[in-house]
Amino acid sequence: MAAKTGLIVGLNKGHQVTPLEKKARISTRKGASSKRTTFVRDIIREVGGLAPYERRIIELLRNSKDKRARKLAKRRLGTFGRAKSKVDDLTNVIAESRRAH
Repeated sequence: MAAKTGLIVGLNKGHQVTPLEKKARISTRKGASSKRTTFVRDIIREVGGLAPYERRIIELLRNSKDKRARKLAKRRLGTFGRAKSKVDDLTNVIAESRRAH
């Protein structure tokens, strides 16, 4: 929309004003994890270890049964998207454990 001209008539008629800065909505940031949250989750993962179903998924991945691992994750987590991200996370866990040894 073009700026107001200050004239009474015409397409851009009206009083000239400076537009207000709109605050960013929370919905645009929702779901993005903060540094603190990721740090706390990493600490909890270190201390608490893996859940039993996660250990089973890792065993399946080590035996190169990726599809079966994703199916098990889907049964436990509910949606296929969550299952895929969980399997990706656990493959990263396997890779990190290999690097550590």
